[in-house]
Amino acid sequence: MTFEETYLNDNILDALYDMHFEEMTPIQEHCIPEILDGHDVLGVAQTGTGKTAAYLLPILSMLDDGGYPEDAINCVVMAPTRELAQQIDQAMEGFSYYLENVSSIAVYGGNDGSRFDQEIKSLRGGAPVVIATPGRLLSHLKVGNLNLSKTSFFVLDEADRMLDMGFSEDIMQINALLPDDCQKVMFSATMPSKIRELAVSLLRHPVEVKLKVSRPAEKIHQMAYVCYEPQKVAIIENIFKCGNLQRVIVFCGKKDKVKDINRTLKKLKINCAAMHSDLTQQERDEVMYQFKAGQIDVLVATDIVSRGIDIDDIRMVINFDVPHDAEDYVHRIGRTARADRDGEAITFVSDRDIQRFQKIEQFLEKVVEKIPLPEELGEGPAYTSPTASTGKKHRSGRGRGHGGRSQGRKDRGRGNGKSHHHRRGNDGQQPQS
Repeated sequence: MTFEETYLNDNILDALYDMHFEEMTPIQEHCIPEILDGHDVLGVAQTGTGKTAAYLLPILSMLDDGGYPEDAINCVVMAPTRELAQQIDQAMEGFSYYLENVSSIAVYGGNDGSRFDQEIKSLRGGAPVVIATPGRLLSHLKVGNLNLSKTSFFVLDEADRMLDMGFSEDIMQINALLPDDCQKVMFSATMPSKIRELAVSLLRHPVEVKLKVSRPAEKIHQMAYVCYEPQKVAIIENIFKCGNLQRVIVFCGKKDKVKDINRTLKKLKINCAAMHSDLTQQERDEVMYQFKAGQIDVLVATDIVSRGIDIDDIRMVINFDVPHDAEDYVHRIGRTARADRDGEAITFVSDRDIQRFQKIEQFLEKVVEKIPLPEELGEGPAYTSPTASTGKKHRSGRGRGHGGRSQGRKDRGRGNGKSHHHRRGNDGQQPQS
């Protein structure tokens, strides 16, 4: 389905034409018409499916059509991190190129006082679209820098990640300041029970759009150690002793475990850092900058970085524990093997997590390679493959540890000032914002 088959206005279509966007992605095809029709929408889709355009395009089109107060914050887009807020603001810049009266301001923490003062001026002047992290927006609300009583659109992007970062109370405080007729859109990469509960609290009879989770890229070499919980630390020590590993992310389900693993790796003289919700936004920004710049070799993190972070050269992902579901597993290991590179993903499967990992294998429709435990650790628990027709059990035996490590702005000129939609070609790319 093309964008011209919707009733996005001509100014939006002109911008899409200049950006060479023609065909809609599935999430856009299902969400844009519903938002244009005034429905609340609950969308479940992975990063990279075009969800930013799925909500920005219809909202911008409606704002440009007019009928909204000129002195109000007409749309609030909430994002969990500064990085995502910046990405949304950049997408907004392209989509709104021909919109004379629709502008945006990005509001987020981790800046000096001069940035905060600039935000105050823009907010008090009535910016049509505000893109913000929850904490920073609340800071402005508490001192009276903006008023949401006339806001027409409210968007939660990566809602599951916001809840993981502890923003639930902030979201509810902000929601309480919105008018009853505010149209709301909520996107999440996963749909755990807590997201379902949040949707019930925020949305009115929402249209639900859920895209099937894509399987991991074939370039990812997926492996697993079947082990007992006390064996995990020795396994990770063995992996890092086997070679000089760089560009590695170690995922743990809990922040206390992140801190423990980070300390363990530091004792091994590994150049590593921890990323978890106890850090301030400024501290998280600094750790992420150092990792992206190659100043840190190994990042030990909770799922706070499993989505929405664009780092193309991750060589290995280690799941210190089995993710809660297949969607989380895909998001975690999807950090590697990007931009035509190969990558490795290793998961530690304890005896308590075998059934959960079997469900992940069923989703993958493949049996993940099991690596023998380091010889000095003895045997691991028995493991039954979910696809084994005989029911034969596999026991993680002894071996030499980890094997098979493969270290080794756009020109928007319109010519004569007119755009003729019927002359557009078929070579356009899909917006993946």
